[in-house]
Amino acid sequence: MRVRVITAVASAAALTLLTGCGAADMTKQASPYANAQGAKTVTLSVQSWVGAQANVAVAQYLLEHELGYRVDTVQVDEVPAWDALSQGRVDAILEDWGHPEQEQRYVEDKKTIAPGGDLGVTGHIGWFVPTYFAKKHPDVTNWKNLNKYADLLRTAESGGKGQLLDGSPSYVTNDKALVKNLNLDYQVVFAGSEAAQITQMQQFAKEKKPFLSYWYTPQWLMQKVPMTEVKLPPYEEGCDADPAKVDCAYPVTPLQKYLNADFAKNGGEAAEFLKNFKWTTEDQNEVSLMIAEKKMRPQVAAEKWVDSHESVWKKWLP
Repeated sequence: MRVRVITAVASAAALTLLTGCGAADMTKQASPYANAQGAKTVTLSVQSWVGAQANVAVAQYLLEHELGYRVDTVQVDEVPAWDALSQGRVDAILEDWGHPEQEQRYVEDKKTIAPGGDLGVTGHIGWFVPTYFAKKHPDVTNWKNLNKYADLLRTAESGGKGQLLDGSPSYVTNDKALVKNLNLDYQVVFAGSEAAQITQMQQFAKEKKPFLSYWYTPQWLMQKVPMTEVKLPPYEEGCDADPAKVDCAYPVTPLQKYLNADFAKNGGEAAEFLKNFKWTTEDQNEVSLMIAEKKMRPQVAAEKWVDSHESVWKKWLP
């Protein structure tokens, strides 16, 4: 499950889909180029977090400049993206953090979506505190001691409880259930987006204030604001099967790619290229850092990475 805002570069005709928890499924407004018969076009779903945008930026650059495709990108929240992919309204998702229900429905049962292979990056979601706070209070890194620090972690938004900072309400998280089931004196507070969450954490760090945040690796911010994970009860297979009863840590997740089944079979060089696309956490963070910290446009960051990593991406070409 995932989580995570930098705006993706899209072709002029790209339509951005704004969906969220409880919002109508707007996938019918997706790009007119997706799954276009006989056209050398590809439509990629781009998620709102910067690591996913780094994947898409590099894939788009190489598809356009090395293979001669027209690439369209569409932003869809993570669960509606599966619907769009199944319907052929987008051709590929390049970073999925695990959605068992959608995998069962579309990959196993309907067979409208095909696995695209490992991205090469292993993701992990957890709760983190800034390392400067963990050094001063080492026992805060065990969830059993969090209530001890609730007063220190209280904010104006957390209603008299400690604050657990989350990103966008559209992210699939277990945090509200964890707070309830572990009897923690905390309130989940949504920043609104990855970018807003980063801004808040950077401000806390600048002032050396403590904070507790839902966060994930890989993510470029770790290089700028060192953080230490709070150990939650160990993850065991099935402990998160019932969203209301979750009382365990998030799993470590090898991130996956998925393709529309028809595109996977008939997508030619583009489909083969996307199946071959596989890079490291370091590669992804390098591009993410250029986009988020150095404020480069995604395609400029992608070009810079491509220019200096030919030995990596040459292996992806059909």
